[in-house]
Amino acid sequence: MSDYGRSNDPKAQLSGLRDQIDELDQQLVELLAKRAKVTTQVGQIKSQTGMPTYVPEREAQLIESRRQQALALGVPPDLVEDLLRRIMRESYLTQNSEYRCATEKGTKIAVIGGKGALGKLMVGLFERSHYDVVVIDKDEWPDAQRLLTGVKLCIVAVPIKQTVNIIKTLSFLDDDCVLADITSVKQAPLDAMLEAHTGPVVGLHPMFGPDAPGMVKQVVIVCHGRSAQQYEWLLQQMVIWGAQLHKSDASVHDADMAYIQVMRHFTSFVYGAHLHAEDPDLASLIAHSSPIYRLELAMVGRLFAQDPNLYADIIFDNTENLALLKRFRTRFDEAIALFEANNKAQFVEQFRHISQWFGDYAKACLVDSKQLLLKADDDRMLRKK
Repeated sequence: MSDYGRSNDPKAQLSGLRDQIDELDQQLVELLAKRAKVTTQVGQIKSQTGMPTYVPEREAQLIESRRQQALALGVPPDLVEDLLRRIMRESYLTQNSEYRCATEKGTKIAVIGGKGALGKLMVGLFERSHYDVVVIDKDEWPDAQRLLTGVKLCIVAVPIKQTVNIIKTLSFLDDDCVLADITSVKQAPLDAMLEAHTGPVVGLHPMFGPDAPGMVKQVVIVCHGRSAQQYEWLLQQMVIWGAQLHKSDASVHDADMAYIQVMRHFTSFVYGAHLHAEDPDLASLIAHSSPIYRLELAMVGRLFAQDPNLYADIIFDNTENLALLKRFRTRFDEAIALFEANNKAQFVEQFRHISQWFGDYAKACLVDSKQLLLKADDDRMLRKK
Protein backbone atom coordinates (compact mmCIF):
# COMPACT_ATOMS: atom_id res chain seq x y z
CA MET A 1 0.00 0.00 0.00
CA SER A 2 1.32 3.47 -0.87
CA ASP A 3 2.07 6.07 1.78
CA TYR A 4 -1.02 8.11 1.00
CA GLY A 5 -3.16 4.97 1.34
CA ARG A 6 -1.86 4.28 4.88
CA SER A 7 -2.31 7.83 6.07
CA ASN A 8 -5.47 8.97 7.79
CA ASP A 9 -4.63 12.58 7.01
CA PRO A 10 -6.82 13.74 4.05
CA LYS A 11 -4.21 16.32 3.08
CA ALA A 12 -1.52 13.65 2.89
CA GLN A 13 -3.81 11.41 0.84
CA LEU A 14 -4.61 14.25 -1.53
CA SER A 15 -0.94 15.13 -1.86
CA GLY A 16 -0.09 11.55 -2.80
CA LEU A 17 -2.85 11.40 -5.40
CA ARG A 18 -1.73 14.70 -6.87
CA ASP A 19 1.80 13.34 -7.18
CA GLN A 20 0.41 10.43 -9.20
CA ILE A 21 -1.52 12.83 -11.41
CA ASP A 22 1.62 14.92 -11.98
CA GLU A 23 3.55 11.81 -12.97
CA LEU A 24 0.82 10.69 -15.38
CA ASP A 25 0.62 14.18 -16.90
CA GLN A 26 4.37 14.12 -17.47
CA GLN A 27 4.00 10.81 -19.25
CA LEU A 28 1.26 12.29 -21.40
CA VAL A 29 3.56 15.14 -22.47
CA GLU A 30 6.33 12.66 -23.25
CA LEU A 31 3.91 10.60 -25.35
CA LEU A 32 2.82 13.73 -27.22
CA ALA A 33 6.47 14.50 -27.98
CA LYS A 34 6.95 10.97 -29.35
CA ARG A 35 3.79 11.26 -31.41
CA ALA A 36 4.93 14.60 -32.83
CA LYS A 37 8.17 12.99 -34.07
CA VAL A 38 6.15 10.30 -35.85
CA THR A 39 3.74 12.78 -37.45
CA THR A 40 6.70 14.86 -38.62
CA GLN A 41 7.97 11.78 -40.46
CA VAL A 42 4.49 11.28 -41.90
CA GLY A 43 4.58 14.86 -43.18
CA GLN A 44 7.96 14.26 -44.82
CA ILE A 45 6.65 11.22 -46.68
CA LYS A 46 3.55 13.13 -47.78
CA SER A 47 5.65 16.04 -49.01
CA GLN A 48 7.80 13.67 -51.08
CA THR A 49 4.91 11.74 -52.61
CA GLY A 50 2.29 14.47 -52.93
CA MET A 51 -0.20 12.66 -50.71
CA PRO A 52 -2.84 15.03 -49.25
CA THR A 53 -2.04 16.40 -45.81
CA TYR A 54 -5.63 15.83 -44.71
CA VAL A 55 -7.33 12.50 -45.42
CA PRO A 56 -10.88 12.61 -43.96
CA GLU A 57 -11.38 8.84 -44.11
CA ARG A 58 -8.18 8.15 -42.18
CA GLU A 59 -9.05 10.72 -39.51
CA ALA A 60 -12.60 9.39 -39.09
CA GLN A 61 -11.34 5.80 -38.82
CA LEU A 62 -8.75 6.74 -36.21
CA ILE A 63 -11.24 8.64 -34.08
CA GLU A 64 -13.84 5.87 -34.22
CA SER A 65 -11.26 3.25 -33.20
CA ARG A 66 -10.17 5.26 -30.20
CA ARG A 67 -13.78 5.96 -29.21
CA GLN A 68 -14.43 2.21 -29.13
CA GLN A 69 -11.30 1.69 -27.07
CA ALA A 70 -12.43 4.42 -24.65
CA LEU A 71 -15.81 2.74 -24.21
CA ALA A 72 -14.11 -0.56 -23.41
CA LEU A 73 -11.93 1.10 -20.78
CA GLY A 74 -14.70 3.14 -19.19
CA VAL A 75 -13.37 6.47 -20.46
CA PRO A 76 -15.85 9.01 -21.93
CA PRO A 77 -15.46 8.64 -25.72
CA ASP A 78 -16.29 12.33 -26.27
CA LEU A 79 -13.34 13.27 -24.07
CA VAL A 80 -11.02 11.05 -26.12
CA GLU A 81 -12.34 12.49 -29.38
CA ASP A 82 -11.86 16.06 -28.16
CA LEU A 83 -8.26 15.31 -27.18
CA LEU A 84 -7.52 13.54 -30.44
CA ARG A 85 -8.94 16.33 -32.59
CA ARG A 86 -6.82 18.90 -30.75
CA ILE A 87 -3.73 16.72 -31.05
CA MET A 88 -4.35 16.08 -34.75
CA ARG A 89 -4.84 19.77 -35.42
CA GLU A 90 -1.37 20.35 -34.01
CA SER A 91 -0.04 17.41 -36.03
CA TYR A 92 -1.23 19.00 -39.26
CA LEU A 93 0.80 22.08 -38.39
CA THR A 94 3.96 19.96 -38.13
CA GLN A 95 3.22 18.74 -41.66
CA ASN A 96 2.91 22.31 -42.93
CA SER A 97 6.61 22.99 -43.55
CA GLU A 98 7.04 21.47 -47.01
CA TYR A 99 4.84 20.09 -49.79
CA ARG A 100 5.34 18.28 -53.05
CA CYS A 101 4.97 20.42 -56.14
CA ALA A 102 1.92 19.32 -58.17
CA THR A 103 3.66 20.25 -61.43
CA GLU A 104 7.32 20.86 -62.33
CA LYS A 105 9.50 22.21 -59.53
CA GLY A 106 10.56 25.79 -60.16
CA THR A 107 7.44 26.61 -62.14
CA LYS A 108 7.17 30.38 -62.21
CA ILE A 109 4.03 31.83 -60.69
CA ALA A 110 3.02 35.33 -59.62
CA VAL A 111 0.83 36.65 -56.82
CA ILE A 112 -0.45 40.16 -57.46
CA GLY A 113 -1.07 41.59 -54.00
CA GLY A 114 1.35 39.10 -52.52
CA LYS A 115 2.30 41.46 -49.70
CA GLY A 116 -1.26 41.58 -48.39
CA ALA A 117 -2.47 39.33 -45.60
CA LEU A 118 -4.05 36.56 -47.69
CA GLY A 119 -1.54 37.08 -50.48
CA LYS A 120 1.32 36.35 -48.06
CA LEU A 121 -0.34 33.11 -47.02
CA MET A 122 -0.60 32.02 -50.66
CA VAL A 123 3.01 33.00 -51.34
CA GLY A 124 4.19 30.96 -48.37
CA LEU A 125 2.29 27.85 -49.48
CA PHE A 126 3.65 28.04 -53.01
CA GLU A 127 7.21 28.66 -51.82
CA ARG A 128 7.02 25.65 -49.51
CA SER A 129 5.89 23.66 -52.55
CA HIS A 130 9.03 24.54 -54.54
CA TYR A 131 7.57 27.09 -56.95
CA ASP A 132 9.44 30.14 -58.21
CA VAL A 133 7.17 32.82 -56.75
CA VAL A 134 7.11 36.39 -58.02
CA VAL A 135 5.44 38.87 -55.65
CA ILE A 136 3.89 41.91 -57.31
CA ASP A 137 2.53 44.67 -55.13
CA LYS A 138 2.33 48.45 -55.35
CA ASP A 139 6.09 48.94 -55.61
CA GLU A 140 6.47 46.29 -58.35
CA TRP A 141 3.32 47.14 -60.30
CA PRO A 142 4.98 49.60 -62.74
CA ASP A 143 7.18 46.69 -63.88
CA ALA A 144 4.36 44.12 -63.85
CA GLN A 145 4.41 43.24 -67.56
CA ARG A 146 8.07 42.26 -67.47
CA LEU A 147 7.71 40.40 -64.17
CA LEU A 148 4.72 38.43 -65.48
CA THR A 149 6.53 37.22 -68.58
CA GLY A 150 6.75 33.43 -68.56
CA VAL A 151 4.56 32.85 -65.50
CA LYS A 152 2.35 29.75 -65.60
CA LEU A 153 -0.03 31.00 -62.92
CA CYS A 154 -1.08 34.54 -62.05
CA ILE A 155 -3.15 34.95 -58.89
CA VAL A 156 -4.91 38.23 -58.25
CA ALA A 157 -5.07 38.78 -54.47
CA VAL A 158 -5.83 42.49 -54.23
CA PRO A 159 -8.76 44.14 -52.37
CA ILE A 160 -12.19 43.60 -53.92
CA LYS A 161 -12.58 47.18 -55.14
CA GLN A 162 -9.33 46.90 -57.12
CA THR A 163 -9.75 43.36 -58.44
CA VAL A 164 -11.66 43.95 -61.68
CA ASN A 165 -9.54 46.97 -62.67
CA ILE A 166 -6.33 45.03 -62.12
CA ILE A 167 -7.66 42.07 -64.10
CA LYS A 168 -8.55 44.31 -67.05
CA THR A 169 -4.87 45.24 -67.44
CA LEU A 170 -3.67 41.61 -67.73
CA SER A 171 -4.31 41.07 -71.45
CA PHE A 172 -0.55 40.58 -72.00
CA LEU A 173 -0.31 37.29 -70.08
CA ASP A 174 1.05 34.29 -71.97
CA ASP A 175 -1.65 32.13 -73.55
CA ASP A 176 -0.77 29.14 -71.37
CA CYS A 177 -0.80 31.15 -68.12
CA VAL A 178 -3.56 30.28 -65.65
CA LEU A 179 -5.32 33.42 -64.43
CA ALA A 180 -7.08 33.13 -61.06
CA ASP A 181 -8.46 35.42 -58.39
CA ILE A 182 -9.10 34.74 -54.69
CA THR A 183 -11.62 37.43 -53.79
CA SER A 184 -14.88 36.77 -51.95
CA VAL A 185 -16.96 37.96 -54.94
CA LYS A 186 -16.84 35.73 -57.99
CA GLN A 187 -19.07 36.69 -60.91
CA ALA A 188 -17.58 40.09 -61.77
CA PRO A 189 -13.92 38.98 -61.44
CA LEU A 190 -14.60 35.80 -63.42
CA ASP A 191 -16.26 37.75 -66.24
CA ALA A 192 -13.37 40.22 -66.26
CA MET A 193 -10.76 37.44 -66.42
CA LEU A 194 -12.56 35.69 -69.29
CA GLU A 195 -12.63 38.96 -71.22
CA ALA A 196 -9.08 40.07 -70.51
CA HIS A 197 -7.27 36.74 -70.95
CA THR A 198 -7.53 34.17 -73.74
CA GLY A 199 -5.97 31.37 -71.71
CA PRO A 200 -7.17 29.22 -68.78
CA VAL A 201 -9.23 31.04 -66.14
CA VAL A 202 -10.57 29.99 -62.73
CA GLY A 203 -12.22 31.85 -59.86
CA LEU A 204 -11.25 30.80 -56.33
CA HIS A 205 -12.57 31.83 -52.92
CA PRO A 206 -10.61 30.52 -49.93
CA MET A 207 -13.22 30.33 -47.16
CA PHE A 208 -10.84 31.35 -44.39
CA GLY A 209 -8.95 34.38 -43.22
CA PRO A 210 -5.24 35.18 -43.40
CA ASP A 211 -4.82 34.11 -39.76
CA ALA A 212 -5.30 30.46 -40.79
CA PRO A 213 -2.05 28.47 -40.49
CA GLY A 214 -2.60 26.88 -43.90
CA MET A 215 -5.24 25.10 -45.95
CA VAL A 216 -5.67 21.92 -43.93
CA LYS A 217 -9.43 21.25 -43.58
CA GLN A 218 -10.19 24.62 -45.15
CA VAL A 219 -12.78 24.98 -47.92
CA VAL A 220 -11.89 26.62 -51.22
CA ILE A 221 -14.72 27.48 -53.60
CA VAL A 222 -13.87 26.75 -57.25
CA CYS A 223 -15.74 28.56 -60.03
CA HIS A 224 -14.65 27.14 -63.37
CA GLY A 225 -13.93 29.58 -66.14
CA ARG A 226 -12.07 28.22 -69.15
CA SER A 227 -9.80 25.26 -70.01
CA ALA A 228 -10.14 23.44 -66.69
CA GLN A 229 -7.71 20.71 -67.74
CA GLN A 230 -4.92 23.30 -67.88
CA TYR A 231 -5.33 24.31 -64.24
CA GLU A 232 -6.05 20.86 -62.82
CA TRP A 233 -2.54 20.91 -61.33
CA LEU A 234 -3.49 24.02 -59.32
CA LEU A 235 -6.54 22.31 -57.87
CA GLN A 236 -4.46 19.25 -57.08
CA GLN A 237 -1.89 21.46 -55.33
CA MET A 238 -4.58 22.80 -53.02
CA VAL A 239 -5.71 19.26 -52.23
CA ILE A 240 -2.10 18.41 -51.37
CA TRP A 241 -2.13 21.39 -49.01
CA GLY A 242 -5.14 19.78 -47.29
CA ALA A 243 -7.94 21.91 -48.77
CA GLN A 244 -11.44 20.67 -49.48
CA LEU A 245 -12.62 21.93 -52.86
CA HIS A 246 -16.24 22.84 -53.47
CA LYS A 247 -17.22 23.58 -57.06
CA SER A 248 -19.84 26.26 -57.58
CA ASP A 249 -21.41 28.47 -60.20
CA ALA A 250 -20.21 32.06 -59.74
CA SER A 251 -23.72 33.53 -59.56
CA VAL A 252 -24.82 30.92 -57.01
CA HIS A 253 -21.70 31.65 -54.98
CA ASP A 254 -22.38 35.38 -54.91
CA ALA A 255 -26.04 34.88 -53.99
CA ASP A 256 -25.07 32.61 -51.08
CA MET A 257 -22.33 34.98 -49.91
CA ALA A 258 -24.94 37.73 -49.55
CA TYR A 259 -26.52 35.63 -46.78
CA ILE A 260 -23.33 34.11 -45.37
CA GLN A 261 -21.10 37.18 -45.32
CA VAL A 262 -22.93 40.40 -46.13
CA MET A 263 -25.89 39.96 -43.78
CA ARG A 264 -23.75 38.70 -40.90
CA HIS A 265 -21.12 41.42 -41.25
CA PHE A 266 -23.74 44.16 -41.61
CA THR A 267 -25.81 43.03 -38.63
CA SER A 268 -22.65 42.71 -36.54
CA PHE A 269 -21.74 46.25 -37.58
CA VAL A 270 -25.16 47.54 -36.53
CA TYR A 271 -25.02 45.62 -33.24
CA GLY A 272 -21.59 47.11 -32.54
CA ALA A 273 -22.83 50.59 -33.48
CA HIS A 274 -25.77 50.18 -31.12
CA LEU A 275 -23.52 49.09 -28.25
CA HIS A 276 -21.27 52.06 -28.94
CA ALA A 277 -24.21 54.47 -28.86
CA GLU A 278 -25.74 52.93 -25.73
CA ASP A 279 -22.29 52.80 -24.11
CA PRO A 280 -22.81 49.99 -21.55
CA ASP A 281 -19.88 48.78 -19.45
CA LEU A 282 -18.29 46.19 -21.73
CA ALA A 283 -16.48 44.41 -18.90
CA SER A 284 -19.76 44.11 -17.03
CA LEU A 285 -21.49 42.67 -20.10
CA ILE A 286 -18.80 40.04 -20.44
CA ALA A 287 -18.91 39.17 -16.74
CA HIS A 288 -22.67 38.66 -16.90
CA SER A 289 -22.59 36.60 -20.10
CA SER A 290 -22.89 32.83 -20.27
CA PRO A 291 -20.56 31.07 -22.76
CA ILE A 292 -23.03 31.29 -25.67
CA TYR A 293 -23.51 35.03 -25.27
CA ARG A 294 -19.78 35.62 -24.87
CA LEU A 295 -19.20 33.75 -28.12
CA GLU A 296 -21.80 35.86 -29.88
CA LEU A 297 -20.29 39.02 -28.43
CA ALA A 298 -16.83 37.80 -29.42
CA MET A 299 -17.93 37.45 -33.06
CA VAL A 300 -19.04 41.09 -33.00
CA GLY A 301 -15.82 42.19 -31.32
CA ARG A 302 -13.79 40.19 -33.84
CA LEU A 303 -15.26 42.25 -36.67
CA PHE A 304 -14.04 45.51 -35.18
CA ALA A 305 -10.52 44.16 -34.66
CA GLN A 306 -10.00 43.91 -38.42
CA ASP A 307 -9.59 46.16 -41.47
CA PRO A 308 -12.78 48.20 -41.96
CA ASN A 309 -12.02 48.63 -45.67
CA LEU A 310 -12.28 44.87 -46.20
CA TYR A 311 -15.78 44.69 -44.75
CA ALA A 312 -16.86 47.89 -46.47
CA ASP A 313 -15.83 46.32 -49.78
CA ILE A 314 -17.70 43.08 -49.06
CA ILE A 315 -20.93 44.89 -48.11
CA PHE A 316 -20.87 47.74 -50.62
CA ASP A 317 -19.49 45.85 -53.65
CA ASN A 318 -22.84 44.54 -54.91
CA THR A 319 -25.75 46.98 -54.98
CA GLU A 320 -28.16 44.01 -54.88
CA ASN A 321 -27.12 43.54 -51.26
CA LEU A 322 -29.04 46.70 -50.38
CA ALA A 323 -32.39 45.12 -51.31
CA LEU A 324 -31.57 42.06 -49.19
CA LEU A 325 -30.71 44.20 -46.18
CA LYS A 326 -33.89 46.24 -46.60
CA ARG A 327 -35.93 43.02 -46.59
CA PHE A 328 -34.14 42.07 -43.39
CA ARG A 329 -35.08 45.44 -41.89
CA THR A 330 -38.71 44.81 -42.84
CA ARG A 331 -38.70 41.51 -40.98
CA PHE A 332 -37.03 43.12 -38.00
CA ASP A 333 -39.79 45.74 -37.94
CA GLU A 334 -42.42 43.00 -38.19
CA ALA A 335 -40.88 41.25 -35.18
CA ILE A 336 -40.87 44.55 -33.26
CA ALA A 337 -44.57 44.90 -34.10
CA LEU A 338 -45.26 41.54 -32.45
CA PHE A 339 -43.51 42.78 -29.33
CA GLU A 340 -45.43 46.06 -29.36
CA ALA A 341 -48.72 44.15 -29.65
CA ASN A 342 -47.61 41.69 -26.95
CA ASN A 343 -48.48 38.93 -29.44
CA LYS A 344 -46.57 36.05 -27.90
CA ALA A 345 -48.75 33.46 -29.62
CA GLN A 346 -47.79 34.71 -33.07
CA PHE A 347 -44.13 34.87 -32.04
CA VAL A 348 -44.25 31.22 -30.92
CA GLU A 349 -46.06 30.22 -34.13
CA GLN A 350 -43.42 31.89 -36.30
CA PHE A 351 -40.68 30.36 -34.17
CA ARG A 352 -42.07 26.90 -34.86
CA HIS A 353 -42.33 27.51 -38.61
CA ILE A 354 -38.73 28.72 -38.72
CA SER A 355 -37.61 25.72 -36.66
CA GLN A 356 -39.29 23.40 -39.17
CA TRP A 357 -37.46 25.16 -42.02
CA PHE A 358 -34.09 24.57 -40.32
CA GLY A 359 -35.10 20.96 -39.67
CA ASP A 360 -32.41 18.53 -38.54
CA TYR A 361 -29.73 21.14 -39.09
CA ALA A 362 -30.92 23.02 -35.99
CA LYS A 363 -30.59 19.87 -33.90
CA ALA A 364 -27.10 19.24 -35.26
CA CYS A 365 -26.15 22.83 -34.39
CA LEU A 366 -27.35 22.30 -30.83
CA VAL A 367 -25.02 19.31 -30.49
CA ASP A 368 -22.04 20.90 -32.24
CA SER A 369 -22.29 24.14 -30.29
CA LYS A 370 -21.92 22.32 -26.98
CA GLN A 371 -18.24 21.73 -27.69
CA LEU A 372 -17.72 25.39 -28.53
CA LEU A 373 -19.42 26.40 -25.29
CA LEU A 374 -17.24 24.07 -23.23
CA LYS A 375 -14.13 25.52 -24.87
CA ALA A 376 -15.39 29.06 -24.23
CA ASP A 377 -15.97 28.22 -20.57
CA ASP A 378 -12.44 26.81 -20.26
CA ASP A 379 -11.01 29.98 -21.82
CA ARG A 380 -12.98 32.13 -19.40
CA MET A 381 -11.42 30.36 -16.42
CA LEU A 382 -7.95 30.85 -17.86
CA ARG A 383 -8.51 34.57 -18.39
CA LYS A 384 -9.63 35.00 -14.80
CA LYS A 385 -6.21 33.79 -13.69
